[in-house]
Amino acid sequence: MINKTIIIVLAMAALISCNKSTPEYSIEGKWIWSPSENRADANTMYEFVDGIRYKSYAVNTDFNDLDSSDRIPGTDPYIFYGDTLVLDGTPLGITFECDGGIVIMDNGQWSNQLWRLSSDCE
Repeated sequence: MINKTIIIVLAMAALISCNKSTPEYSIEGKWIWSPSENRADANTMYEFVDGIRYKSYAVNTDFNDLDSSDRIPGTDPYIFYGDTLVLDGTPLGITFECDGGIVIMDNGQWSNQLWRLSSDCE
């Protein structure tokens, strides 16, 4: 009985330590999208705020200069949990790269990459 208890405690400790080493990133915040694979070509900013995604466009403008008054009409609801983003009812698999500065969204038929506005990720 003691051996089983020790094995269970060790297994739980291993699982807990594995979870702590895996960083958890948030989708909340400002992200930019580019029609090419080059961040410098970005022309769209998405803001994920409290379950609502907002969109802004920027041409020859610094995204950092945009605020809520620059958002285009219309919003999309979202739910984010674990490695899944449900955006306007569509589930997307989420992978973070570059210490959370890049998010790759994949629904099995297409994938999309966004860069966190505050990151230096290319």
